[in-house]
Amino acid sequence: MNSTNLANEPLTDGNIIAPDGADIVAKLQQGIAQVIRGKSQVIADFLTAIIAGGSILLEDLPGVGKTTLCKTFARLVDLQFDRLQCTPDLLPADVYGFSIYNAQDGSFTFRPGPVFCNLLLVDEINRASPRTQSALLEAMAERQVTIEGSSRPLAHPFLVVATQNPSGFQGTYPLPEAQLDRFLFHMAIEYPDHDSEIELLYGQSRLELEVKPIIDGQGLLQLQNQATQVEVHRDLADYMVRIIAATRDNDRLQIGCSPRGSQMLFRASQAAAFMAGRSYVLPDDVQHVAPLALAHRIVSKRSAHELHSNKRALIQEIIDSTVVPA
Repeated sequence: MNSTNLANEPLTDGNIIAPDGADIVAKLQQGIAQVIRGKSQVIADFLTAIIAGGSILLEDLPGVGKTTLCKTFARLVDLQFDRLQCTPDLLPADVYGFSIYNAQDGSFTFRPGPVFCNLLLVDEINRASPRTQSALLEAMAERQVTIEGSSRPLAHPFLVVATQNPSGFQGTYPLPEAQLDRFLFHMAIEYPDHDSEIELLYGQSRLELEVKPIIDGQGLLQLQNQATQVEVHRDLADYMVRIIAATRDNDRLQIGCSPRGSQMLFRASQAAAFMAGRSYVLPDDVQHVAPLALAHRIVSKRSAHELHSNKRALIQEIIDSTVVPA
C-alpha cells in the first residue's frame, strides 16, 4: 500500500479516526500477529508506543520473541533497520561510528554506526557497560548524536527498541534512572499459550519470510502526526497530573515521576485512543497505558532495583485510588 494514501489531514469531527489511519493500524496488527502468535495485547501496546513516537524497553526471558517482534515491525513499515548486540566490551564508537584516517591525502572519512537508521534494535542493553548505555541518551532524547565535537542528526523517523534480560541475570548492568526515563513503555512479552507455541513450532520461519511492507517511514510519520491531533479534555489532563502527583507523595516511593512522565502519559493516551479508532481520549486509555508508561520512572524506598512487576502493581494502586473525572 502506498503511503501517499495516508493524507496528512486532521482527524474527522466524529468519533473515529480518518479511515486510512484505522485501516493501516489494523493491517499492522494483523501483520505482526502472523508471526507473534497469541499476543494481541502485546502487539497493540507495542504499536501504541510506536505511534506515540516513543522508544520501547522489552524486558523478558531470552527466546520469547522480543527480537522477532521488532524485526517483523521493521519489515511491515519498510524501515531502515539495524541491530546492536550489546556486550560488556562494547564502546560508544560502536554505537555512533568513527572516523578513519586516510594517510594518502591526510583526510578523515566518517563511518556511521548502527544508530544511523530508522529503527535501532538494541539487543540485551543491560549487558553493555554504563558508559555505552549512556551513549544512547542523546540519540533517544534529541534525535541527534555528537561525534568529535559535531552534532549529526539522525534519520526521521528514528525509534529505539531495546531488549534486556531480567535484573540479576549474569553479566548485566542495571539501567540508571536517567536512561530508563527515555523509554516511553517498559513492557514484556511473556511465554506464549499452549496452542500458540504449537503453531510457532510449525510456522514461524515461513511466516517471517512472507511479511511484506504495508507503509513506509513517511506513512508512519503521518500516523504519528494524526495521533497528536487526538483531543484530550482538560479534565483528563488534570486526571493525568493527579496520578503523577500521587507518585511523588507516596510513602513507599523515594522518587516519583518527573514532568517527562506527564508528557509521556499524555502522548501514550492519545496514541491508545488512536489505536482504538477514536478522535478523543477516555479515562480507560489513561488507565491502560499508565502502568506501561510510569512504572519504570519510579524508585522504591525499599530497593532502587525492585521488581518491575511490583512497581506496576503500585502504579495500579495509585490509579485505583485516584478519582476519575465525570
